Amino acid sequence: MNADLIAKYDGLRVPRYTSFPTAPHFGSQVQAADYLEWLGALPAGQSLSLYFHVPFCRSMCWYCGCHTKIVARYEPVAEYLDLLKREIDLIAAALPSGLPVRHIHFGGGTPTMIAPADFEALLAHVRSRFTVEPDCEIAVEIDPRTLAAEAPAALARAGVNRASLGVQDLDPTVQGAINRVQPYAVTESAVRALRRVGIDSINLDLMYGLPHQTPESCEESAEQVMELTPERLSVFGYAHVPWMKKHQRLIDESVLADSRGRWKQFDVIAAVLADHGYHQIGLDHFALESDPITVAQRDGTLRRNFQGYTTDGADVLIGFGASSIGAMPNGYVQNDPAIDRYGEAVRAGRLPIVKGKQLSADDRMRRDLIERLMCDLAVDLDDVAARHGVNAGLFAPDLDKLAPLAADGLARIDGHRITVPEDVRPLVRAVAAAFDPYLDAAAMRHSKAI
Repeated sequence: MNADLIAKYDGLRVPRYTSFPTAPHFGSQVQAADYLEWLGALPAGQSLSLYFHVPFCRSMCWYCGCHTKIVARYEPVAEYLDLLKREIDLIAAALPSGLPVRHIHFGGGTPTMIAPADFEALLAHVRSRFTVEPDCEIAVEIDPRTLAAEAPAALARAGVNRASLGVQDLDPTVQGAINRVQPYAVTESAVRALRRVGIDSINLDLMYGLPHQTPESCEESAEQVMELTPERLSVFGYAHVPWMKKHQRLIDESVLADSRGRWKQFDVIAAVLADHGYHQIGLDHFALESDPITVAQRDGTLRRNFQGYTTDGADVLIGFGASSIGAMPNGYVQNDPAIDRYGEAVRAGRLPIVKGKQLSADDRMRRDLIERLMCDLAVDLDDVAARHGVNAGLFAPDLDKLAPLAADGLARIDGHRITVPEDVRPLVRAVAAAFDPYLDAAAMRHSKAI
């Protein structure tokens, strides 16, 4: 991408489109009673995905944008586990029996702050209430700095078969500036320990746009992690939103790269990964040729949800824990992000829903459209319209909005087929935003496009 184009789109704020409509548009009009109705109406055989949010960390990484809380004692974690089990019971009672669970994901925070024996007990409780399929993918996010020696074996016994490890950057100066000191040897040790117990599907997270990062330091970090041969990598841009996440005020803005610098950082990471045989998946994921997510992209079955790009084809994602979001054919629901209020609701036998969004027919159609753009870098509006029983002519105003971006080379418009050229792939969110009628009302809530 040329410098003029980077300068022109510097400052544009658009969603990451892990959902549509996006979370800023959820409201109090959807409550627990609606969710219970949606759950009870699911058809027999409907496959499920489960997400568990563990909102605790040992220390705060200053770049973090997640819902998390710093704790020094285990008691709050143990109390929270009891709440998760109670919420599991509430949800299971509302669902038709026997629905198959094909994906389970533990995110945070730091899920492996859960003591190994307690983690095994939690998954045993899940299996006692849900029909977890034998080939279910069970993934857990891990902070290598706090992974207990006995944890990998416990994770394997619990059925975990995919692990996602945060690395972010290996430069000591960058690590100091984000309050996450994690030498390469710590990450290497964690990866080897996981593989020794049979957890071979390893994802690593890298970031660009962090304080003090340069293209050279990003290239060096990417080359180092290649020694670990992860199956997948996610390469996220740091979203500096100190008005939303107050701890980000501890980051010195004067040592953050501008949009041109961020672009170069991402570009060199992508080049290193390509040189080592990784395929770019959608916006910011990379995977080896044999990885199921690469196959899904080739087959046109790649999906996108709150965990990013996935092979998960389920239309029902049930979220457990404070702040977690559930996605249903009818719409979205979100749990109370405040741990104390979440706990009060669950202890009282109530689902802790505080907001959500019921989808209109137009919302469902645009969700389909935007997901295909984000996954395939292309979409056929005639196909989308046919799937939803409408005339593609209704997209005329959206095509008018897209025309200036197409003139800048961000998209090609061939009749009703939209394609994002490879050299501007990181701006695919801007193209998707042309089809988002909700965007203007919450533009400042989102991260920069570059």
